[in-house]
Amino acid sequence: MKKWISHPKVEGRSSRQAHCDLPEGTYEREMGKEGFFGPATHMYHTHPPTGWSDFSGPLKPRAFDTTRIDAIGGSPWQASELMHNGHCRIRSWRCDGTMDHLARNADGDELLFIHEGAGDLFCDYGHLTFRDGDYIVLPRSTMWRIESDNPVSALLIEATNSSYMLPDKGLVGPHAIFDPAMLDTPKINQAFIDQQGETEWKVVVKRGNRLTTITYPFNPLDAVGWKGDLMPVRINWRDIRPLMSHRYHLPPSAHTTFVANRFVVCTFVPRPFETDENALKVPFFHNNDDFDELIFYHAGDFFSRDNIHPGMMTLHPCGFTHGPHPKALGNAFKPKADATAEVAVMIDTRDALEVTEQAETIEWTGYVDSWKG
Repeated sequence: MKKWISHPKVEGRSSRQAHCDLPEGTYEREMGKEGFFGPATHMYHTHPPTGWSDFSGPLKPRAFDTTRIDAIGGSPWQASELMHNGHCRIRSWRCDGTMDHLARNADGDELLFIHEGAGDLFCDYGHLTFRDGDYIVLPRSTMWRIESDNPVSALLIEATNSSYMLPDKGLVGPHAIFDPAMLDTPKINQAFIDQQGETEWKVVVKRGNRLTTITYPFNPLDAVGWKGDLMPVRINWRDIRPLMSHRYHLPPSAHTTFVANRFVVCTFVPRPFETDENALKVPFFHNNDDFDELIFYHAGDFFSRDNIHPGMMTLHPCGFTHGPHPKALGNAFKPKADATAEVAVMIDTRDALEVTEQAETIEWTGYVDSWKG
């Protein structure tokens, strides 16, 4: 058994309630463990903790614009790999619409987040339609392909050597955020049967990040039925009902959608702002000292960020303080609207993310200076 050294103390001018009732003229900073689940201390500073005048070295916050990726490919194995570590790989894929082969990821479960486009996904288990804003979880080694009349853009998140699971929702129960009954699954319907046949198909398998091609004289998506509790699932961000507190700004971990080995995927969706007069209305300054924080901005107005548009992603390595931009800080207690209007995907990784050379070609190097007031 392990037990944190926990002996809460109060020193100097502080608030008894985190994220509320800040001492006049101060800025709150949370130093915590285990991604907001462990022990924490709240510091109260006379200057914004992100008020640096210079920032040099590998720990700096970074931003990348995936809309600048020109490559279009008919295979997920042609996707642009942007970041990776030993437990996940993050790729940006722009597909021209229809795949002429089947893909199979033998390295881990694949999570597709559809940024733009709509169409049909065919896999071992049957047929599934998709649209923008869908998450699609594909269990490891599932054969699949997509068909669409128009280009499709997707964020691909591989759980390397791991599986996607649902988070423990604790006191709020298993039906909070989204009821598992909302998860859609593939159907063996007429569309699935119609695509079967005796024509030659290739399956391109990724294992150890190397590709192998297997050729069949027929379409191997030829199942007539299945039973079991392992299957692809789909959920759209529009079906997520976020946890809220009108008197307290909840930490990002309250918005966890999927968990895997050593990383989590969270979803920020529109929600009302806190209404308590003395409660923070923007993300609090914090040190997330056990995780790297990667956010992909999907749609809307990103109220705590400046000069960020849909299709961009930001990387905040663990070990430094970050929080709202100066413009958002001006609305810390008096928001300009009644609700947020943003949709974003956050990936918190226990292990440091390595940025690829391809990602560096689409980097906005001025991001680190965007906190200068």
